Amino acid sequence: MISLTQLIIRCYDKLPAQRRPIINAYYRIISKFIGQCRFLIIWLFLRNQKVKNINLFEKKIYSQNGEDGILQIIFYKIKSINKFCVEFGVNNGRECNTRYFIETEGWRYLHMDYGDYKHPYTQIKKEFITAENINLLFRKYNVPEEFNLLSIDIDFNDYWIWKAIEYYPAVVVIEYNGSIPPNESKVVKYEPFNTGDGSNYFGASLLALVKLGKSKGYTLVGCCKKGINAFFVRDDLINDRFVIKDIEELYKAPFYGKIINGRFVGHPPSNKSFISV
Repeated sequence: MISLTQLIIRCYDKLPAQRRPIINAYYRIISKFIGQCRFLIIWLFLRNQKVKNINLFEKKIYSQNGEDGILQIIFYKIKSINKFCVEFGVNNGRECNTRYFIETEGWRYLHMDYGDYKHPYTQIKKEFITAENINLLFRKYNVPEEFNLLSIDIDFNDYWIWKAIEYYPAVVVIEYNGSIPPNESKVVKYEPFNTGDGSNYFGASLLALVKLGKSKGYTLVGCCKKGINAFFVRDDLINDRFVIKDIEELYKAPFYGKIINGRFVGHPPSNKSFISV
């Protein structure tokens, strides 16, 4: 028996190509309206309770998916340290995880990316980030030792960059490789100048990141529904604000990319081998 999601995907796949843009446009409008109403209702009823499921608060404003809403509830719970955030791998700054707080709450920020953008949406420092230079860059741009939010999304060496960072943000958002099961601790071999090849040979499994987070004093509080980003909160800020669950409950499989046998599989498979950590 197929699920409703699988049935919708199959029906969509059978549509003539010329009709798909129209369906997509209506879907985006309806989804945004429903999402905003749902978010407000959930926020009103659950904002003063211990957070059991961050996915209930997903909402997209400037983020790629529902990260804006998740981060809103997290910072509602833990409060702000100093209204400073860092994000790298922001592309042109149009869609990123820190822009909401920059635009609506006036947070100071450091955005970095190695691309050239004629009309960026934020002030972006052009830098190619490696594990060797990340702390030098933080000092170069006067990043405080403690700050509100760090978002890492550079498509390949995310694990190694976070491991190298000697700063202590309150919250870390980092891309994980959902194609690796939650019981496997695997990561790509560190290659400073590799930015990924579009396959599923990238980043690190959720378990590898959980283990790294634990070593640095962070706890996983959840993952976005699409199986892209994981959210970590510094241990001294957890207190009784979040219900901490096992990784198997928090893990989300990829809900993007190619569809095979009625389900998303994320990035195309690679024959390259991960290393265990």
